[in-house]
Amino acid sequence: MELYGERLRALGKTQADLRFNADVLLLFRPGIIRPTEGYENLNQYGMIKSYFKIGWRNLLKNKGYSFINIGGLALGMAVAIVIGLWVFDELSFNRYHKNYDHIAQVMKGGHFEGMHYVGQRHLPYPLINELETSYQANFKHVVPISGTGGWFGVLATPEKTVSKNGMYIGEDAPEMFTWKMIKGTWSGLEDQHAVMISESTAEALFGNDDPMDKVVRINSAIDAKVTGVYEDFPKNTEFYGIQFFQPWKFYLVDAPWVQKQGWENHFLMIYVEIQPSTSFEKVSENIKNSEITAIKSIGNMQDELRYSPEVLLLPMSDWHLHADFKEGVLLNGPMQFVWFIGSIGAFVLLLACINFMNLSTARSERRAKEVGIRKTIGSVRSQLIGQFFSESFLVVILAFVVALSLVLASLPWFNLLAGKAMTLPWQQPWFWLGSLGFLLLTGLLAGSYPALYLSSFNPVKILKGTFRTSRLAAIPRRVLVVVQFTISVALIICTGVIYNQLTFVKDRPVGYDRKGLLMISKKSEDMYKKMEVIRAELLKTGVVSEVGESGGRVTQIWSNNGGFTWKGKDPNAAEEGFATLNVAAEFGRTVGWQFKSGRDFSPDIAGDSSGLVLNEAAAKFMKLEDAVGEVIHWKNRPWGVDKDFIVLGVIKDMVMGSPFEPIKPTIYFPFGTKRWILVRIKPGEVTNEALPKIGAVFTSIVPDIPFDYKFADQEYATKFATEDRIGKLAAIFTMLAIGISCLGLFGLASFVAEQRTREIGIRKVMGASVANLWRMLSREFVLLVVFSCVVAVPISYYILSNGLQRYEYRTGLGWWIFAAAGVGALLITLLTVSFQAIRAALANPVKSLRSE
Repeated sequence: MELYGERLRALGKTQADLRFNADVLLLFRPGIIRPTEGYENLNQYGMIKSYFKIGWRNLLKNKGYSFINIGGLALGMAVAIVIGLWVFDELSFNRYHKNYDHIAQVMKGGHFEGMHYVGQRHLPYPLINELETSYQANFKHVVPISGTGGWFGVLATPEKTVSKNGMYIGEDAPEMFTWKMIKGTWSGLEDQHAVMISESTAEALFGNDDPMDKVVRINSAIDAKVTGVYEDFPKNTEFYGIQFFQPWKFYLVDAPWVQKQGWENHFLMIYVEIQPSTSFEKVSENIKNSEITAIKSIGNMQDELRYSPEVLLLPMSDWHLHADFKEGVLLNGPMQFVWFIGSIGAFVLLLACINFMNLSTARSERRAKEVGIRKTIGSVRSQLIGQFFSESFLVVILAFVVALSLVLASLPWFNLLAGKAMTLPWQQPWFWLGSLGFLLLTGLLAGSYPALYLSSFNPVKILKGTFRTSRLAAIPRRVLVVVQFTISVALIICTGVIYNQLTFVKDRPVGYDRKGLLMISKKSEDMYKKMEVIRAELLKTGVVSEVGESGGRVTQIWSNNGGFTWKGKDPNAAEEGFATLNVAAEFGRTVGWQFKSGRDFSPDIAGDSSGLVLNEAAAKFMKLEDAVGEVIHWKNRPWGVDKDFIVLGVIKDMVMGSPFEPIKPTIYFPFGTKRWILVRIKPGEVTNEALPKIGAVFTSIVPDIPFDYKFADQEYATKFATEDRIGKLAAIFTMLAIGISCLGLFGLASFVAEQRTREIGIRKVMGASVANLWRMLSREFVLLVVFSCVVAVPISYYILSNGLQRYEYRTGLGWWIFAAAGVGALLITLLTVSFQAIRAALANPVKSLRSE
């Protein structure tokens, strides 16, 4: 204490002149500093302990600001953690498979009218044999799969019947994709009459009984023996939802037409595992001309060479986030959404840290005497920096605990919204190491400016009472407020544009009536044979207006075909692939398609079996001004046709593919196997009352098949699933970002009002009105937000104008979106600041001036 007294006297002060608080006196407790030694000899442990005690006392002494600091940081951390889990889940997609780095999907590209295209996933059957024989040195496994997404099948035992999604797949698939076997081995698909089922399917069919070697009847026609039970695939894998697999060998026997297909029919998918000693680039280069070489050896398929077909590999790492191509170039695709949501998480955490820095520096005058006294008794700047960083880390640790509680409470809801199954990986060492790094980064980020700023104060000026923060000291706070609201306004604009794009596409005319339209898959031979009976009985129910059939769902493009020629077609032009759908005569009346010209198929006119219906896009592509009555020749081996067809009618474009893309030229024809039943519920009928009557018809005619159906409008809505989720996530996180910004603004407004209490009292005594005082206290914050809007608008415009380019069918960037975001930000600012401003303006001036 003698050293401290000498330094006070040197400054012309006495101990009684200063008001010591408990935080400063804490340094003079016995055992922490000895009277004969300086501050530099402070015991290291005791010093750190005193740092945290002082920090804790400051938190308790300023409960309001502590709540804003801890609450804001906790909210920012919780958002960052949740988004971090979501980003990790997206980036780790398919890493469930141990051979992730060596698995690829075989794809096809080529050239058309001078354009290089890539992205065809459906491939011809002969390519399997070509890869396995001519290029076998490149591959460890070649696995064919029957189409995309599998097919719904009915699995039955004497006790149970369930409807599950299944797939025909090559026998090497379990080993290549490293399925986690619960029972059996990876060789379970070698038996032609085998079936491998998921763990949940085994439980549904057999309960607690051992399913191995039990017989399951599939689609009331096929008996298969259970040779393996695999762990259900997690949500972030390509095969999530596939509940059973049948051998590719059985598919070839059950569907003998498959082996008769040539290079022109693209209907299956091929996956490969390359040899560890090579790379995807080398193998792609090796197999690039495999189809051209094979076709040239045949000698009678020169038309296929017009496309200059190329074969290449798409690595598993690109399946989920980089699977889109444009003019031969791999696009970011969904990866843009990952970066967008990830950047929101980083920005929200940054906003929370800005709040901490702003409030800490704004209250600097309250800590000035403490800094002055510490420097006077020998504290060096590094020790002061350590003190303020320790307080920062104390806040961060408390906020992190609160944040984990918020994450645990919100994660089930977030999983439901995002379509995920994420959990906090408590038992993973990387989680705790990541959390430690997260705390250190956040603590340094949040405490850096306050520590450097507060530790720079001059002790002489402080203890003489002449210290005043300069006007320049407020500039960093203003800059940080501008940064906060620039980010917030930009997020508001981006969220608004996402919703505008979604609304624009959802309101797009689809060319048919989705409401009240059921789609039912034919899952057994009985359903094909008894279709006429089913149709008649459905119409008798009184709740069904029409029943139709089609080869695929009305909400998807089922097949693509070429081989069409028509009057005026350029003979030298490359072949164009048309979307095709085989339909029954009642299809159009069932779905409610709309004719531009001509007529529909008629079951009473025999000649309609050689008729076609075009959509507007097809008629336009063919440059047929009046397409009705025109002759189109179709030569197509897969469908077994080589004859002339008459165009019966032209319909308005039906959206069957992606609603974000232009309508593809489509041709509807009346022959071929129809795999789907379409049922139109009468307008005005209550759906919940109509469904039991429709279900009763199917149960009575095909009792072995569960009545499963899909609503066309619900299926169509799934096309927006990704964009819809991103929009909802962006909206929620944007609101949280705005909330954090307003929380900081509220704290700053409260502090400013507190600092200007005497000024407000004098102004009131001099006659200032509440409105004048409100305007005075709000003006600075409003100007900062206006400036933020000016900065945010061009940044947002640049980002969004580039982002919308990924959609060919897209909305514009209307000025009103930017104006609405700016006005909204101003209103939020005024509401936030006005509470404190009006409260200060209404305060009794006597209380603030009585000590003057």
